[in-house]
Amino acid sequence: MQIQDLKVALVCDWLTVPAGAERVILEFHELFPKAPIYTTLYKKERFPQFRDADVHESYLRFIPGARSAHQLFFPLMPRAFERMDFSEYDIVISSSHSAAKGIITKPGTLHISYCHSPMRYVWDQSHEYQERYKPFRFLKFLYQPVLHRIRMWDRLAAERVDVFIANSHFVKERIKKYYKRDSHVLWPPVDLQRFTPSSKKTENYLAVGRLTPYKRFDLVVEVANKKKLPLKIVGEGPELAALKRKAGPTVEFLGRVSEDELPELYQKSKALLFPQVEDFGIVPLEAMASGTPVIAYKAGGALDTIEEGVSGLFFDDQNADSLVAAVERFEKKKWDAEKVAKSVQIFSRAHFKTKFLHFLEKSWKEHKEMLA
Repeated sequence: MQIQDLKVALVCDWLTVPAGAERVILEFHELFPKAPIYTTLYKKERFPQFRDADVHESYLRFIPGARSAHQLFFPLMPRAFERMDFSEYDIVISSSHSAAKGIITKPGTLHISYCHSPMRYVWDQSHEYQERYKPFRFLKFLYQPVLHRIRMWDRLAAERVDVFIANSHFVKERIKKYYKRDSHVLWPPVDLQRFTPSSKKTENYLAVGRLTPYKRFDLVVEVANKKKLPLKIVGEGPELAALKRKAGPTVEFLGRVSEDELPELYQKSKALLFPQVEDFGIVPLEAMASGTPVIAYKAGGALDTIEEGVSGLFFDDQNADSLVAAVERFEKKKWDAEKVAKSVQIFSRAHFKTKFLHFLEKSWKEHKEMLA
């Protein structure tokens, strides 16, 4: 029996804000357009690409405001996923960074979980979330008593997964650390066709992303001030006001830009500054596909995507002095936009689909042999 003939279901944590996990679900949906999608909360207006999909939303949809503030309801999500019935499916594919991996399936069902990250807010970043993020900080008296219970559930839920896929080697290590499970690395897809390289660069440096504390935009602003670098920052978020107060005259905040404007910004920039630790990181790949090298902190998913000296440079310490030194090294080197763009072609959507289908076929065969 061919994979396409099997009954397949897709699962994701929520469909309220377009992000990396949602991009992966879209790829799975294109591979299996008839497969229903199960999720906790769904904002139809934010996801026109799923207008023809059969989306099953949990009982959380009946709670007023849940779709607009899904983070506040994550303690209820484990039960929401456990109530979903997958008894009729041969294969279930989850795209998860929260509770979606905790679904319950039959012994004969193969559950493959594409893990973007173990739950950050209950594991290694739990203290940061409690201190820096307003929803968690203001509700700490509610958050802390359930934290231990969610952590225990998450660890046990990981045992229900038959096969884990990690989106980077960094996440592979974290899955091993917190779930004691092995995983296979398959890098997530990037829509590289939207971006084309150009050797016509301005003197502008660029930083892109949501302006939250862990992304460390404060570092790029500090370095721009020290070096008088022309820096454009794309994005919005809770740190915007503080960053504007700190920024000197060479820093320009562009806010949210359209999908049509972003490729040109990448293309014309001298380099992308990427000072944070990400599980994978789509933004550097978009920049490199545009022929723009990246100056990145040497940690996280960036280690999987940036080729030192070809498509970018790393700095070792997450501080301004280390980033300044990397910028100075970057300025002394000539960069080839075509080589930068060529280095990331392996991260295309087509490559992802081919690799995933091959892996799925192999996993299904092994699963059936194990049950025989």
